Amino acid sequence: MGLSASSPAAAGCPMHMKTPDHRTENADDVPAHQERAYEFVACPVKSGASQMKDDIDPSNMMPPPNQQPSPGQPFPLSTVREESSIPRAHSDKKWVYPSEQMFWNAMIRKGWRWKDDDITGEDMTNIIKIHNQNNEQAWKEILKWEALHAVECPCGPSLMRFGGKAKEYSPRARIRSWMGYELPFDRHDWIVDRCGKEVRYVIDYYDGGAVDKNYQFTILDVRPAFDSLSAVWDRMKVAWWRWTS
Repeated sequence: MGLSASSPAAAGCPMHMKTPDHRTENADDVPAHQERAYEFVACPVKSGASQMKDDIDPSNMMPPPNQQPSPGQPFPLSTVREESSIPRAHSDKKWVYPSEQMFWNAMIRKGWRWKDDDITGEDMTNIIKIHNQNNEQAWKEILKWEALHAVECPCGPSLMRFGGKAKEYSPRARIRSWMGYELPFDRHDWIVDRCGKEVRYVIDYYDGGAVDKNYQFTILDVRPAFDSLSAVWDRMKVAWWRWTS
C-alpha cells in the first residue's frame, strides 16, 4: 500500500498506469455531478449574480445541475462540496460528496417537502456531515475486506459505482428480522474495482442511537456479496476468525 511510484510493484499496478483509451467507455458509469465536482471543493460560497456568472457552463450556457435553490426554499444552503477519501476507479481523482444544496434538491426530487418538517440550515449542515461520515466509515470497512487481497492488488481498490436499495432487503437482513432484530433503514450496493476485477459489496445501515461528536450514529454491516467463490471464501474465513478470536 505504501509503495512509491518508482517501485517495481507500483509500476505494475493498474492504478499507476496510463488509462487505456477504452476506459472512456466507462464514463457513463460516473454520475454527471462528479464531472464538475472539483469546481465546488473547498471554495467559499459565492453569492447572487457573481455565483451565477462564474458557474455558467460555457458548453450549454446553463448553470450546473442541482446547485441552484429550489422554488420557495426557506434559507440559503452551501454549494461547497467535500472531497472524500474514496478513490474513483479509472481516475486519479477521488469521489466528491454532494453539497447541502445538492442534497436538498435531491430530497425534493424524491418527494420530500420541507414544509412538513421543522428543518433549519444548521440541520442540513449536520445531515451532510452524517452522510459523509457514513460513507467514510463504509469505505474503511471495505478496505478491511480488501486487505485479504493485498497481494493480488497491491495498489488497493477503488470505487466504480454505487446504488441505493433501501427497500430491497438483503437475505441476511431478512433473516435477522425473523430472529427479532430490526430491519436496516437503508441499503447500498457498492461496486469496487480490485485491480481490474469487479467486486460487489452489500452495506446494510442500522440505527445506532444518538449521533456522537464525530457525526456517527449508524451501525454498518459491510460484506462482499455472494457473487463468487472468492467472496464466499472470504466470508467463511472472516466468520471463522471472529468465531475463534
